[in-house]
Amino acid sequence: MATSHDANEQPDFAPDLEDANDADEISLADSSTASVTSSLLHYRTLHGRTYQASQTTEYWAPNDNTHVGAFDVAHQWLTMMLGDKLYQAPIGDDPKAILDLGTGTGIWAIDMADQFPSAKVIGTDISPTQPSWVPPNLSFQIEDAKLDWTFEPESFDFIHIRYLHGAISDWPRLYDQVYQFLKPGGWFQHIEPNIELRVENPDVPFGEDHVFNQWAKLFYDAGDAIGHTFRVDEASMTKYARDAGFAAITHRKFKVPHSPWPKDRRLKEMGRYTGLYMNLSLDGFALYPIGQILGWTLAEVQTLVEKMRVAIRDPKNRTVSDMHMAYGRKPERGDEAPAVGS
Repeated sequence: MATSHDANEQPDFAPDLEDANDADEISLADSSTASVTSSLLHYRTLHGRTYQASQTTEYWAPNDNTHVGAFDVAHQWLTMMLGDKLYQAPIGDDPKAILDLGTGTGIWAIDMADQFPSAKVIGTDISPTQPSWVPPNLSFQIEDAKLDWTFEPESFDFIHIRYLHGAISDWPRLYDQVYQFLKPGGWFQHIEPNIELRVENPDVPFGEDHVFNQWAKLFYDAGDAIGHTFRVDEASMTKYARDAGFAAITHRKFKVPHSPWPKDRRLKEMGRYTGLYMNLSLDGFALYPIGQILGWTLAEVQTLVEKMRVAIRDPKNRTVSDMHMAYGRKPERGDEAPAVGS
């Protein structure tokens, strides 16, 4: 097991000038780790990639093997980002019921079930991309988080949310449901990316016409066009949590390298994983929002994706982006948080 690191420590983002062209590759390892309690197999195909369609949305990212592999790579660097931990919310040592909302491949839920073998862990998603062999205390359910939840209210000690940007039309309602289905004293944790990649090198021009800024604007425009925003940040996450009634709300912002340009060994390794994740994901990310929603041709999308790949890999750019995390606690009975404005 990797050595645990304190995610509150400020990492050293000094560039590795002696190894600026480091392009070490990371290979995907097989993972196998019980049951899918329902199925939802309504797929649509776009230029050879498969996408999930549910009652409430045509989800913007693909659900095929390439994206599944990328999701597991993302789990690696996200865990590193949190200091080799699966969460930072102070949930205690003995949670009894855990819900992973938008579980994807189920990898986070699998690790949590292994870490807490006495807890009942449930992962939900609109795509059945989870493995069939999992810990005995884990089950997967194919459900749409935007519909009414079918669990008993106050069922969970911890609800985990990660990477649902562009998928939710009503974030306040989602937070209200999280609040409703947490036990008093239970915690939620929510992680989302800022899709605006940045050039960290002050010697490299970074204007509005840079491909990173063009990419972000296109996703914002696509999300706005269908009412599923890609803007999820500190202000919105803390407001949703406060309005829902949560207490002890904490926000943290993490700076993440997107290639192995930092000198720091740990950041360099994280940059390799993040770069691999982006390389596997960019095509699938762009096809639906930019191609279908905004009307770009396939050739135009492919050209933009290649420009993104080149810019991310360029060690002179020292590419980074921010990740936002918020967590909070549902007050105990008789200790509810005051209404906003009271």
